[in-house]
Amino acid sequence: MSESEKLKVEMKDLLIAVVQGQDADMAIDALLDAEFVVTRLPSVGAFLGRKNSTLMIGSGTDRKELAIEILNKTCRQRVAFIAVPMENSPLPMPAPTPVTVGGASIFTIEVEQYEEI
Repeated sequence: MSESEKLKVEMKDLLIAVVQGQDADMAIDALLDAEFVVTRLPSVGAFLGRKNSTLMIGSGTDRKELAIEILNKTCRQRVAFIAVPMENSPLPMPAPTPVTVGGASIFTIEVEQYEEI
């Protein structure tokens, strides 16, 4: 069985993970070491406008949990501060407000058919 035929048999799920740009390289390396198929797409977060990466990860149903575990270990949450204008202030002084960013947002899609042309 060729490598592409083997991949067709095994790919039953597509995980789409949005991770922070600074976590993407480590996550991709760990996923590739575990023999997952990974495609990286650059993206930008809407809320803070920060650099993200969207990872498309091909997985068999039995390996989906391993991919999620790898993302959990390699993509950490952080606290970032955003400037929010203070209400009822005579001067437009922004107050630094902490928000939690990072980690991974993971979507799982069941793959009905996969072909490489």
